[in-house]
Amino acid sequence: MSIFLYRLGRFSYRRPWVFLITWFLILGSVITLAITGGVKISSAITIDGTESQAVIEELRSEFPDTAGGQGTIVFTSPSGERVDEGASAEAIRSSLTAISANEFVVERSTEDLAAVMPKPEDATGPIAPGDAPQPPEQMQGHAGQQVSPAEQEMMMQQALRQQGMLAPGVLISDDGTVALMQIQFSLQVEDLPAGVIDDVVTTATQHAEEVGITALPTESLKPHEPPLGGHEALGLLVAGLVLFLTLGSLRAAGLPLVTGVLGVAVGLGGAFALSNTVELTSATPVLALMIGLAVGLDYALFIVNRQRHLILREGLSAAEAAGRALGTAGSAVAFAGLIVVIALGGLTLIGISFLTTMALVAAATVLLAVLIALTLLPSLLGIVGERILSPRARQRQQQRSYVQRHGFAHTFASGVVKGRWAVIIGVVALLGVAAIPMTQMSLGMPNGSTANLDTTERQASDAVTRGFGEGYNAPLITVIHAPDGEHFDATELPAIAESLERGESVETVRPMGLSPDDTLALFTVIPTEGADAESTTTLVHTLRADSGDLTGIAGTTIGVTGLTAINLDISEKLASVLPLYITIIVILSLLVLLVVFRSILIPIKATVGFLLTIGATFGIMTAIFQWGWLKDLVGIDTAGPILSFLPIMVTGILYGLAMDYEMFLVSSMREAHVHGHQGAQAVIRGFEQSGRVVVAAAAIMVSVFAGFIFSEDSMVKQFGLALAVGILIDAFLIRMTLVPALMATLGRAAWWTPKWLDKILPNLDIEGDRLTDYLRTQRGLTRTHRAEQSNG
Repeated sequence: MSIFLYRLGRFSYRRPWVFLITWFLILGSVITLAITGGVKISSAITIDGTESQAVIEELRSEFPDTAGGQGTIVFTSPSGERVDEGASAEAIRSSLTAISANEFVVERSTEDLAAVMPKPEDATGPIAPGDAPQPPEQMQGHAGQQVSPAEQEMMMQQALRQQGMLAPGVLISDDGTVALMQIQFSLQVEDLPAGVIDDVVTTATQHAEEVGITALPTESLKPHEPPLGGHEALGLLVAGLVLFLTLGSLRAAGLPLVTGVLGVAVGLGGAFALSNTVELTSATPVLALMIGLAVGLDYALFIVNRQRHLILREGLSAAEAAGRALGTAGSAVAFAGLIVVIALGGLTLIGISFLTTMALVAAATVLLAVLIALTLLPSLLGIVGERILSPRARQRQQQRSYVQRHGFAHTFASGVVKGRWAVIIGVVALLGVAAIPMTQMSLGMPNGSTANLDTTERQASDAVTRGFGEGYNAPLITVIHAPDGEHFDATELPAIAESLERGESVETVRPMGLSPDDTLALFTVIPTEGADAESTTTLVHTLRADSGDLTGIAGTTIGVTGLTAINLDISEKLASVLPLYITIIVILSLLVLLVVFRSILIPIKATVGFLLTIGATFGIMTAIFQWGWLKDLVGIDTAGPILSFLPIMVTGILYGLAMDYEMFLVSSMREAHVHGHQGAQAVIRGFEQSGRVVVAAAAIMVSVFAGFIFSEDSMVKQFGLALAVGILIDAFLIRMTLVPALMATLGRAAWWTPKWLDKILPNLDIEGDRLTDYLRTQRGLTRTHRAEQSNG
């Protein structure tokens, strides 16, 4: 590997335009495909095989009118006046009419009024489909006489009022200050053509503003696009500053920025180009951007730093130093990238489709970062040539003594080694305390009730809670199956609804109709509390476990879906597979590090350190996002659950990145050990050689991830903080502090491995020993050839 990469580096350096043109052609191709094919981002996060997903498939088959997506707009009056009278009422009706004219909106009819919305508290009771208000052409006055249009309108409004409605699909609160308009689309929201959602929201907003009321679209009508913004540039700016301070020149610092950005551009362009074939959630491109940018900068830094080191320490030419840097640091980069790819690829074993897509897109971005670092970077170094280091920088660096170059690293490592027992106890105790909140971590999905106060989705959620009750933000779509061989009758639905309403934690129930064969009855169940409440979770499980007690008909079974139930199933499924994935990661960590370091104790030590990182990271996340500690610092004003798929994704990502730092740091200690340094001296010497660049790499990653904390999207904010905190803990407390202390404590035992095992383990040559032998042989052959020529 090291010899191949050395030759690749030399080739790329001497013929830079080969890979330069190749990569820019690739970039142009994927961008063209993404633009011509369009970008499709899905808001739907589902898991095949869950109960809620099975009910969705039933609905698509038996209730096709409900197969499309739904959106909700809430109308309120800033002054607290009624919105169901006068000009406000007319504006809401007019907006409904205009919205219903959209070809992708299913128009509400008077025949299904009982089906579309839950009844308010003051309604007279569940209304069977046969009792629904009739269309105007069927309305008759006394003695069968046809009524006038004005009388028809008045009768229609009276019928609507009996159900607490202003218009079909528009529910009015008891005090008349809040209106809830539910919009049924013919397609899923993420499948709607571009502009449809904007048109719907704009129409409602314009009609509302004309009469001085407010239209608030809920989270269901948020634009489905990648939550990317200018916050990424903040992290990139700090990363650029770190690169400049580490590499000493703008020219050298610019190379990792170019390769990092190019890798992310190719990765995201490819993902967007495939978005019409493979379903991408909004979090997928953001995660790929985070990880791809972070590793792209770090991997390039390691190689450029090694080249500069070889030029300054060994007096090599820039061309030779580039080849050797790729053969040594490039080998480490290739293996480090492979670890990250394997860790992300392990998520595919869980069998959750949206996680698989997220993991594969992120893994592809990391793989691109590695390939670009090994091909394009040496090409750029070839274009820069000897200017990678100015003569003044070379002279200044060569005049500095070893102590001047490594003074701080030597002092820090010596202090850690000297007080190793205090360091070990202190770090373990600190991270143990930080992990305590993790024991109370609850998982969930973002919703309007946990959004920031200045967002329309939060304002809409608060208005619904104020006007109707907290449970109206968490409706449960319920399908009741008739006993085997039996059928429902429409007249039974009111009685079933009343029976369900007597259940614990049920606010109200509304019949929504029967399937064509009358074997399925559809209801909307409104819980008494919101989506994140324990009582709502219990209600979902209670409904699913019922066999007739709640419905009053023996032998019936109940399926539950809807956004609340779907999110609950996702959270519970992910929580159940997290221990399995951590087990996979632990086993993988032990095996990979065993092969890399040919040691028994180092893999155990590294894995224990990783588990400390994970525990402390999730503990801090729980304290901030769930308990609300220091929430103002990260830009949130309402505490809520931890994103359900965050722990499993962060575990995989942090494992890969943590093992990167473990490998770069401990391999330097191993190199010092192999070259004769014993015990603590090998630890200090290795830390001196790699500590500075590992600190810089960690600072870059923390900067990149921390930049995403400023995103307005709660998912992005949580991922940004989790990865920033995780890298901060793992790099600076575990790898830079705990690892040297443990290595010094273990001494020679750290490198022990049974002889029989040592014989069967492959030699990966991460340190480039084979390259050193190859170069030594080449120099010997060169001398021999020159001697023969001079003698000839």
